[in-house]
Amino acid sequence: MSDWYILIIVGGVLAFLGIIGIVWGIWEEKRIFDALSKKPDLREFSLKHIESPQPGALKTGGWIAIAIGVIVAVVGIILTVS
Repeated sequence: MSDWYILIIVGGVLAFLGIIGIVWGIWEEKRIFDALSKKPDLREFSLKHIESPQPGALKTGGWIAIAIGVIVAVVGIILTVS
C-alpha cells in the first residue's frame, strides 16, 4: 500500500467529520429554536442560559473540514495516479 493512500483516508475522515459537524449544528439550532418557541416571554429565555455549542460555529467548522478533506483527498488521488 502506497503512502499516498493515507492522504485519501485522512481526507475522507475529515470530510465525514465535517458532515457530522454540519448535522450537529443543524440539530443544535433546531433545539434552541424549539426551546425559544416554548417560552411565553423572550425575556425569560434570555435570563436562562442553555448550555450548547454555537450552531453557526459547528456548521462553519463542518464546511471547513469538508473543504480541507476534499483537498487532501484530491491531492492523495493525484499523487497515487502519478
